[in-house]
Amino acid sequence: MAGDRPLRGRAGYPFLLLSGEDAMTVLTTRSLTLRPWRASDVSALVVHANDRRISQNLRDRFPHPYGRTDAESWVEFASSLPPPHRHLAICVEDEAIGSIGIDAFEDVHRRTGELGYWIGAACWGRGYATEAVVAMTTYGFETLEFARIQAAVFEWNPASTRVLSKAGYRFEGTLRSHVVKDGRLGDALLYAAIRAEHLHRDPDR
Repeated sequence: MAGDRPLRGRAGYPFLLLSGEDAMTVLTTRSLTLRPWRASDVSALVVHANDRRISQNLRDRFPHPYGRTDAESWVEFASSLPPPHRHLAICVEDEAIGSIGIDAFEDVHRRTGELGYWIGAACWGRGYATEAVVAMTTYGFETLEFARIQAAVFEWNPASTRVLSKAGYRFEGTLRSHVVKDGRLGDALLYAAIRAEHLHRDPDR
């Protein structure tokens, strides 16, 4: 496709940013495709998102139980946003198994993005989350032009801290008593990647 830009993530595997006339974003890693959400993803989204193991590690705006109406509302919202796309479906063989996105902070923090992601439990343990984070982070720096991307992980979610570390994020500190989830008060662990460090790091390291 004319205008395709080959990029190379920190983990060393290639992916593509496809930019056609409709400015559709597709990131392709070794195992995954990250693409804009579409109406046909609703059923798969319900299957993977309707799981307490997912919702307990996300903000309350991610509901549980997660029904078809919730999925339809999310897909409608995500697909209505103008390009460049900041919220993408994580797909294996075109089935949406999770979600990843970067939201921009405002005012003097506008060059900072907040990363969020989840993978359906049926697909855990295969390295998909790390692949998706590496791809989305490089896209966030190269295309969305963030200078910093950060993520706050609930203290009871060590799997996510391992994902971020593998993807090149650094632990910056603990936000004590920062979250209340399902009646539980807990800390948030702050991880961040900086553009200059991420894009110039040896991808084979």
